[in-house]
Amino acid sequence: MNEEPLQQAPAPAPAWVTAYLERIGAARPSRSDAAALRELQVRHLMAVPFENLSIHLAEDIVLEETKLVHKIVTDRRGGFCYELNGAFAALLRELGFRVTLLQARVFGDGGRLGIPYDHVALRVETDDGTGPWLADVGFGDHALHPLQLEARPEQVDPCGRFRLREAPQGDLDLLRDGSRQFRLDLRPRVLADFRAGAWYHRTSPDSHFSRSLICSRRTGDGRVTLRGRTLITTVRGERHEKELHDDAEVLAAYRDHFGLALTHPPTVRPPLMLNT
Repeated sequence: MNEEPLQQAPAPAPAWVTAYLERIGAARPSRSDAAALRELQVRHLMAVPFENLSIHLAEDIVLEETKLVHKIVTDRRGGFCYELNGAFAALLRELGFRVTLLQARVFGDGGRLGIPYDHVALRVETDDGTGPWLADVGFGDHALHPLQLEARPEQVDPCGRFRLREAPQGDLDLLRDGSRQFRLDLRPRVLADFRAGAWYHRTSPDSHFSRSLICSRRTGDGRVTLRGRTLITTVRGERHEKELHDDAEVLAAYRDHFGLALTHPPTVRPPLMLNT
């Protein structure tokens, strides 16, 4: 009599995966499908702030998955695009999603394109035959849900109306409510490719990250942002601003709104690179 072959139990997930899911308040999904991807992105955006504080706290930024995950999970910090989407990609892969890093150039004032490797976004494939999806937890105020990467009609999201439009050389322009956000290059990249972009944003006076402080997080009914010493809350489309007058108020805002336990308020540090 033939015996049924023994099926090996799946290997247990690394401990950091469980800790990461706890950090964003998410359960481990039973399937790596579109619904799970959407849930993970929403919870990440609501739990982990978009912030550039490391630039002004003289903290090193190392684009290695282990260090990025440690910053978000163990240190309970946020980060900017390279850090947030780099760590999120590591989590998604461990949960069974197929993830490719994509580089993008952000549109600035007057429609001017930023530097190559200005931004990193994620192409994510799920096991339910939908997608591929454009996932992004590192662009600040952006789409709440993943977007269908190959769809060209307008996609309605709680944060606006998004559309992917063909651009030169096979790229795609992402528009939000008719305004161009970034130009996406569909060729696969690796995390190390973004080191020059991260260095530029840390050191150049031409980068808005080197000239200002930002910490921002999605909330259940809007957004909360600390820009320098100005606390900005948006609730169901209604915006309120409050100036914080002393260090104690600033530290309390970082703690209460973003879960960041800082010992002293960060201040803008002069850029390291001379403006040419």
